[in-house]
Amino acid sequence: MKMFSVAHKTVFVVDHCPYMAESSRQQVECDVLTKSRAQGVIPLAPVSKSLWTCAVECSMEYCRILYDVYPKDKLVNYIVSDSEFHILNSWRRGDQSTHELMSALAAVGPPNPREDPECCSILHGLVAAVESLCKITELQHEKRTALMDTAERVANRGRIICLTNAKSDTHVRMLEDCIQETILDQNKLAAGSDRLMGIQQCELVLVHIYPQGEDTLVSDRPKKEISPLLTSEVHSVRAGRHLASKLNILVQQHFDLASTTITNIPMKEEQHANTSANYDVELLHHRDAHLEFFKSGDLHMAGTSTRENSFKETVTLKWCTPRTNNIELHYCTGAYRISPTDVNSRPSSCLTNFLLNGRSVLLEQPRKSGSKVISHMLSSHGGEIFLHVLNSNRSTLEDPPSISEGCGGRVTDYRITDFGEFMRENRLTPVAESSHDPSGKVPVERAKAQLERYTRYWPMIISQTTIFNMQAVVPLANLIVKETLTEEDVLTCQKTVYNLVDMERKNDPLPISTVGSRGKGPKRDEQYRIMWNELETLVKTHAGATDRHQRVLDCIIACRSKPPEEEERKKRGRKREDREDRAEKNGSKEMEDKSWQDSERLKGLLEKGEQDAEVIKDSPDSPEPLNKKPRLMVDEVQPPERAKGPVSLLSLWTNRITAANSRKHQEFVGRVSSVNNKFELYQHLKEENGMDVHENGKASR
Repeated sequence: MKMFSVAHKTVFVVDHCPYMAESSRQQVECDVLTKSRAQGVIPLAPVSKSLWTCAVECSMEYCRILYDVYPKDKLVNYIVSDSEFHILNSWRRGDQSTHELMSALAAVGPPNPREDPECCSILHGLVAAVESLCKITELQHEKRTALMDTAERVANRGRIICLTNAKSDTHVRMLEDCIQETILDQNKLAAGSDRLMGIQQCELVLVHIYPQGEDTLVSDRPKKEISPLLTSEVHSVRAGRHLASKLNILVQQHFDLASTTITNIPMKEEQHANTSANYDVELLHHRDAHLEFFKSGDLHMAGTSTRENSFKETVTLKWCTPRTNNIELHYCTGAYRISPTDVNSRPSSCLTNFLLNGRSVLLEQPRKSGSKVISHMLSSHGGEIFLHVLNSNRSTLEDPPSISEGCGGRVTDYRITDFGEFMRENRLTPVAESSHDPSGKVPVERAKAQLERYTRYWPMIISQTTIFNMQAVVPLANLIVKETLTEEDVLTCQKTVYNLVDMERKNDPLPISTVGSRGKGPKRDEQYRIMWNELETLVKTHAGATDRHQRVLDCIIACRSKPPEEEERKKRGRKREDREDRAEKNGSKEMEDKSWQDSERLKGLLEKGEQDAEVIKDSPDSPEPLNKKPRLMVDEVQPPERAKGPVSLLSLWTNRITAANSRKHQEFVGRVSSVNNKFELYQHLKEENGMDVHENGKASR
């Protein structure tokens, strides 16, 4: 909202003529007693407010909301019109309060129904309203004196809200013509005065009030431009609650306000102190408090609803009771003053007292599923209640994300150092107006052209480039981006190309990044092919600048076309690398087979030993065998075949440990005294029983 928009000045013109004393015919019940009424008590008859009372109440509610949300620099001038006009306050900041206006209205009193209607007219107040708009406010005076050289920037705009009972549409057009003529006359007076300002824009909002049950003679009309200085709109409203709703909607439209309804507010019942019920309270505030909803498109999720026959929208937020262990504070991105819509209701009074006592209320968006989203908070500061907007996304107060944090993961190989050098080479500096460029280009255009040349080919990630990671290519990369090249520059570029050819002939390694790839990476020949392709791409982007740039490209192309003997040498080198790779693969495979065969042989020997041990244990008379490892005869063990490939260090060490352990333990007695590798068991038992012993180890009775 502009500082000096039409919202800066608002003039209320309320009709005080005799016909405003007519009843609105909306009855108000005064009998508030309970159903248990004693006998003989006559119930009070309902009463109805006058059109004047309805107009005063609604206009004061308009001012109350305005003063709550905008405590300064949104000014109201209140004028009452009957046989003459009565200005109840001025543009001074000290007069801007509902207390001052209520005191002045009490002094005016209700309309006199016996006054001559011919002497009363709303025109007196409308003329006074135009004159009041020409008066300078304190803010306008401050800005005019502070900006003497640019005083014309201080605008004078305003709005006139007229509450009256018009006779017909013709009567409305007559009022508009009168205001238009008055504006022109007052602008002429203001042109020759230092204390007045001409009106640059005026909005007339004419509200026609008529009693309930009657037909209106004035039709509604949207905003219409009467002249470049005046726009007008007409609202025909029934007195009573309809007028209150209309003024509530107008104050939101005039001052960019929005409505928020707080639901599920727990409150103790007056009659039953042990029970509580949930209530709703509607608050008005600046519409920027809902800005995050509009940006994210979640306004429907925030519970937007329509009230008062589609005249008014409100966003619903739920009273939230956070967990006691949730001590993490949310980031606040904005705080806006609030004003209750129904300030005198018990729920509104309880909520405001609760907040003014130093308490805070967290508000969440109503969701059918998912976790709760706390989007707002109500809290008071210095006796004023504010609606705080809490950021549910990434905080705007955090440091900006690091350049190494990319989308989809963390990227750590940005060319940050090279980018810093790039910025230094392309920074903008002030240029004296006396400096002249022979080419006739404006300095800023030269800077743009240089930036375009430098960024034609500039990889951002280290792993995406080879030549920018090579120190040998730096001279060529720095010179090729120049607008023009000298002969010395061309020679330097050609020397760089020849150095790369020499590196390829020597088969020197290149700084190829293997990040994200498995294995050894590309072969040396493939690495140089990638390097030459990238170098040619870089030079091609600048080859069309001058003939010298083209000569550098021709040099690269000539060096890439190798003679036949060079190609043959490359083929032999590739074949040799392939043979080495195959030999390495075969050697590793044979080692795996040999290790598997050795493990199978040892496994068979161990199984055989276990079977022999089980045979001995099966005899009930046999003693426990010695826990010894069987030593195999040298003749029985087949000598291992010589490995065709290299033997691993683990195999050598295992064989050595096995041989050393076999020499340490005592040899089995049966193996030492065996005949033809056979030994007869249980000889002492046979001798005791007198059994014959045969050579084959079998006994017979």
